Amino acid sequence: PPASPPHFPTSPLPHTTTTTTTTTTTAMSRMPKHLGSTSTGRSMKHSHSSSSAPERGRTIKFRTSFSNTIYDVLCAKGWEETDSEHDWDIHWAERDWVYEVFDQMHLESHQRLNHFRNAKEICRKDLLIKNLKKRKRQLEKEGQYEEATQYDFFPVTFNLPREYALFVEEFKRQGGLWIMKPIGSAQGKGIFLFSKLSEISEWRTDYRYSPGSNKQEKEADAYVVQRYINNPYLVGGKKFDLRLYVVVTSFSPLNVWVYRSGFARFTNTRYNDDVSDITNSLMHLTNVAIQKTADGYDKRTGGKWDLRRLKLHMISQFGAETTDAVFWEMQMIIIRSLLSASSVMINDKHCFELYGYDIMIDDTLKPWLIEVNASPSLSASTQEDYVMKCEMLNDVLDIIDVEGKLKGNEEHVGGFDLVYENGFVDMDPKHRGWSSYLGSAIDR
Repeated sequence: PPASPPHFPTSPLPHTTTTTTTTTTTAMSRMPKHLGSTSTGRSMKHSHSSSSAPERGRTIKFRTSFSNTIYDVLCAKGWEETDSEHDWDIHWAERDWVYEVFDQMHLESHQRLNHFRNAKEICRKDLLIKNLKKRKRQLEKEGQYEEATQYDFFPVTFNLPREYALFVEEFKRQGGLWIMKPIGSAQGKGIFLFSKLSEISEWRTDYRYSPGSNKQEKEADAYVVQRYINNPYLVGGKKFDLRLYVVVTSFSPLNVWVYRSGFARFTNTRYNDDVSDITNSLMHLTNVAIQKTADGYDKRTGGKWDLRRLKLHMISQFGAETTDAVFWEMQMIIIRSLLSASSVMINDKHCFELYGYDIMIDDTLKPWLIEVNASPSLSASTQEDYVMKCEMLNDVLDIIDVEGKLKGNEEHVGGFDLVYENGFVDMDPKHRGWSSYLGSAIDR
């Protein structure tokens, strides 16, 4: 990570505004009214209510193929592991299992599964952009122009090879630096930057031979191409992105829980936007799988800061009000992106999803959505990382509540806060003056 910042207090972030001449903008004044009214006096039970829990006193059975932090947390709860195809209370499955097996199964009312059937609508890069663009067009059609303009948090994007011609038009207008990403890859695999059309000639749609030709060219893999964010906000001269954790327990109605913590992932190499350095992955890509190959990789920190540390650093640099606005916008990116896919998601009372949101902040302090992961890495790179992920996963399981311990009207479970339940949820009075719980201290 960058050079150590000034010493920060370990006490929680203040719950009221500091004594300045400016009045801090609160969540209520930031709230887009057309996204849904603030939820008050809710009579609807959350999807984690105890009505469908197994009988009390019975040992909870879990199934999983993972051997990392989630396995440790499931065992630490005293639950019993099973390899049964059908006799389990909660299954922390891989996405492929959901695609291949789920539709052929009947689940009992108490069983819980960690993926929705078509989670790829948010997590596959091309489908995420498709749904965001569709949502923006729909808002414009409905006359909600102000809200439609808020869907500007993703870079200019095209799908290749299908939209190659459209991309070329845009490239010839503005040129610049672009980034190519395989639509279904992870951990930075297959990603590269380019500044010349000749570098992506294999994605030209007219490069294919027509039927009946004597020679048939291999079809290029599907990629998204995006305008590269070449002005990132730097800390210690180094680029970073953020990993935030979000739990969705229902898409109809939409219920969203956001975790207060998370982390910033830094590059090992100081950033510059010189075109001659575009092949330097250690400068441009923040993925841990790439950064840990660097000679100067710090195994002690894993190249990470926790989210609270970053927030305190930004407060010291920009002030509480400006920083609060940035974190509010990140929360709104989460909500708006989920709203964009809510109409196409197959809702199922048995399902929940833990998403890993990757967000980048540019040097104007504008947050950008990079991607959404339906299977965020649960492996730990440091002891601090291990503790954070174990605590977060324990809270996820508490929200899902297979033991039936919750009342069903909770707004805070561990480090998670209910931020949207078919409408915005009010901040606690003790947090007035802040618009989002993101980066706040977690009381345990």
